Amino acid sequence: MDPAANLRDELVDSLVAAGVLADPRWVEAFRQVPRHVFLPGFFTPGPGGTWRAVTSDAPDHLEAVYRNQVCVTQLDGSDAAWEQALATGRPVEGVPTSSSSMPTIMAIMLEALDVRPGDTVLEIGTGTGYNAALLCHVLGSGAVTSVDVDGGVLARAVARLAEAGYRPWCAEADGELGFPQRAPYSRVLGTCAVSRVPVAWLDQVEPGGMIVTTLNRALGAGLLRLVVHDGVATGRVMIDDGRFMPLRAHNQSWAEAALATAATAPATTSRTTPLPARAVVDPVSGFEFFAGLALPDVVTAGDPVRLVHPDGSWVRYHDGVVDQGGPRELWTSAEQAYETWRNLGRPRRQHFTFTASRDEQHFALDGSALTWPI
Repeated sequence: MDPAANLRDELVDSLVAAGVLADPRWVEAFRQVPRHVFLPGFFTPGPGGTWRAVTSDAPDHLEAVYRNQVCVTQLDGSDAAWEQALATGRPVEGVPTSSSSMPTIMAIMLEALDVRPGDTVLEIGTGTGYNAALLCHVLGSGAVTSVDVDGGVLARAVARLAEAGYRPWCAEADGELGFPQRAPYSRVLGTCAVSRVPVAWLDQVEPGGMIVTTLNRALGAGLLRLVVHDGVATGRVMIDDGRFMPLRAHNQSWAEAALATAATAPATTSRTTPLPARAVVDPVSGFEFFAGLALPDVVTAGDPVRLVHPDGSWVRYHDGVVDQGGPRELWTSAEQAYETWRNLGRPRRQHFTFTASRDEQHFALDGSALTWPI
């Protein structure tokens, strides 16, 4: 057996042991589809927040490809950083804009699709093409449509899909608009995060069909599994957390400057707090999902921990002290939300449902009348 196949088997065995991969069809797909074909080159984290280029010539290339990790393939929406890294041999700076997702999350979402023979799938975000290849392996190429807004990314994915023996219908298109030319679909799979479930997706799913996606929320992000009837999608927040790069139309472009300002801005108020920053911003915290409901549109960053809102409100946390500025005291809202969460019995993400229609979208808590619009 060749080294890549051995590494694939090790990866699949780990996913099965972790309980995220169980359906024999997907197990076989992960064993057979060669991820390295779709990742001849990618970035890995370098020193000081930089990125190091890894090519197929690197001695650790295959091992890195078949680790259970995200492989970033593009920075800042272009190939410039990649070309610079190859030309100089040095790490580069940039913000990831395309990647091959962590296999764990891919497995969770593919299993959640609950596909059946004859189903058709629209994938939003072709990326490297690897996920589309997995879909093709199970459903057949003719059942899979994949769109990406970046023509260069798409062209590379199409070539690598063909090299691996798969030919789904691929198109350069804005994923927010779906792809009406091939609708209706049995399933829509969002491999990029959305701030709201796009109305076009609701319109393009057949009755009883399903949407599986993740939300573009710095606090309280999560995977959604929704069933569509009469243009309304309803379902649950999944127990498994999921974080993806946003659909480009849903990118929060204001946040970078606001976070930079919050790092050094003079505080309007400064005080100690009993609420640890980790409880608010760490996805493994039981409260973090509820914090996102109480602090909609807030974006976070670390070192030091900061929270910012589009209205100009901000928080800076350091050693149990919070500095606050802007029109609202965000941390005070977080503390109040923490008390509410405790009084509600400390509900976790899987205790919430989600509803999306043409007119409104909201979360709701099981066994209560409480809702949170987005």
